[in-house]
Amino acid sequence: MAIRSSPASVKKEPGYQPVGQSDQDDDGSNSASTGSAAPLTLAHDHDSALAHQLRRNWKPFTLAFALSLIFSLALGYITGDGTLFGITRRPSSTCGSGPMIGEEEEGDPPCKPSPTTTVPQYFQTSPQLWAGPTATGRAPFMAQTRTFDHAATYVPNSPLQTAIPIQGGGGAGNESIFKMMGFLSPYEPSPGFGVDEWPIPEGAEIVQVQMLSRHGSRYPTSGSGVNELGDRIAEAKKNGKFKAKEELSFLNDWKYELGYEILVPKGRQELFDSGVLHSYMYSQLYNPNSKIIVRTTTQDRMLKSAEYFMAGFFGLEWTQNATIEVIIEERNFNNSLAGSLNCPNAGKARGGQDAAEKWIIKYLTDATKRFSSLTQGFEWTIGDTYAAMTMCPYETVAYGYSRFCDLFTYQEWINFGYSIDLAFYGGNSFGSPVGRAIGIGYQQEVLARLKNHTLGYSGSQINVTLDNNTDTFPLNQSLYLDFSHDTNIISILTAFGLRQFAGALDPNAHPGKHNFTVSHLTPFGARLDIEIIKTPKPLKADRSGYEEGGKETKYVHFVMNQRTIPLGWSFPECDATRVDGWCEFETFLKVQEDMPRRARYEYACFGDLGGGGTGKTQASGSDAERDGYGYEKGEAVGQFVYGAVEDGAPL
Repeated sequence: MAIRSSPASVKKEPGYQPVGQSDQDDDGSNSASTGSAAPLTLAHDHDSALAHQLRRNWKPFTLAFALSLIFSLALGYITGDGTLFGITRRPSSTCGSGPMIGEEEEGDPPCKPSPTTTVPQYFQTSPQLWAGPTATGRAPFMAQTRTFDHAATYVPNSPLQTAIPIQGGGGAGNESIFKMMGFLSPYEPSPGFGVDEWPIPEGAEIVQVQMLSRHGSRYPTSGSGVNELGDRIAEAKKNGKFKAKEELSFLNDWKYELGYEILVPKGRQELFDSGVLHSYMYSQLYNPNSKIIVRTTTQDRMLKSAEYFMAGFFGLEWTQNATIEVIIEERNFNNSLAGSLNCPNAGKARGGQDAAEKWIIKYLTDATKRFSSLTQGFEWTIGDTYAAMTMCPYETVAYGYSRFCDLFTYQEWINFGYSIDLAFYGGNSFGSPVGRAIGIGYQQEVLARLKNHTLGYSGSQINVTLDNNTDTFPLNQSLYLDFSHDTNIISILTAFGLRQFAGALDPNAHPGKHNFTVSHLTPFGARLDIEIIKTPKPLKADRSGYEEGGKETKYVHFVMNQRTIPLGWSFPECDATRVDGWCEFETFLKVQEDMPRRARYEYACFGDLGGGGTGKTQASGSDAERDGYGYEKGEAVGQFVYGAVEDGAPL
């Protein structure tokens, strides 16, 4: 099915010509074909008898011509031409004619599909349904607004200005603060997950890829802390007593002008670039004689991310290559790409948030005192200071540059990233009682594709209507492309049982380098590529060659942000000694069979978990069976209970 319909063109039926272009005379003869008819010239009454005869027959001639014209137009319009004097009929639409979604007034909802459309809701991309907030912020004007030291070595922006002098950040080996911003980090490839990268060996081939991508950089979500800080500063300025000095002096003229939730220019670039990169990596997996199904959700940034990706992968004519399936993203709707929305317990516990807040109070007390000493007429709270810190990545991706970034020390930025790790670990990963459950639907879909069957029942939050139909859940693609959110991707990694990221995090002390680092897992534009690789014989674990004898073998390879996740580190059956991190295909399937039981979707999402929000230890999976795929006995996991939130909105 088509994604967008082009404007209707004039349909030329046999023998039909648009009005004004007919070769036929009104008596049915074709004078043009004779080559002898001279142009007809009308003269005054006394010029000729012919003129007199024409005047006598004028009224009946006019009436006959008018009736013929009306009949011709009506016939073309009714029989499917859809044009009148070349003007296309406007399709009827009820969008915007009724109450807002959720209101109880009678009438059509604001974005109800046109009753005359032949495109099902799940393939409809315009008008957008359930798009979420879509306010656009102030346009960037970086050439005028940015500041820099003209005497220092000039580093051009590309396109963001991220080369910023940070106190304590000039040491050798220190990475950019924009790689420490958790889910707010602009896309960068991961530094790695413990194993080296290996090429595909001679004689082997990639036969399938399933990609799961996060959307690109966006404006803040509704009700975020940065919005509240902007309101508080604006309110303080009303009485004329607000005054900031030194490094905070820019706040005297600053206004909060960010939009809500939609992609910013950097976000559009991230997804387009990702499409280009994946085109170089996997284009031969696409069958040029086919049109693949690509899945995303109805939120504006999700749909646009998919579209920009497709433009990067296929070019601007991508609608000839793919159809986008948009799955409703709204509370209480089943959607594996937004798994928390039909998991009521996802929003009830606060362990991850509490752990993050404990850490924030610890590391931002000094900065809050520092800001207070530079401001009159405004009382800084630790929450305000954290919001100011969060303003740096948001303004940077929106405007290209932010003056909030150099207000903090390098160590404070390290601690900022860790606060996000704590929140996501306790909210969406192994520290949450719902971490596995939120992601289990997508895990089941990946396995269904690998086993070549649809899903008529799952015991999770998949949309069975779509997943039980090969038109909307195809099984014959070598290239699958899905788009989701950061928190959902974290829960999907948890649902797969990747215990490499299961180590508990301490809210009282930074652990140093640690596996569960959100900026390495789900920055803006993050992507997980699951490759299925076929080899002619079993491949030796040390990659020294193929085993002697043996038969054709398939392997599973997880690539997160362009670096391998070693599956053997999480599943002993996959062989932790494999230097390439791959897992034999049948072994991987067997290991994954037990994951839905460990997720306990019904209990985790709808049961009485007890201790929610109290900080009691909970496990994401079976408490009674903490073994090889869930948790080792005695392992300190799940210390913080916190319900999942969409895209990290509380921070």
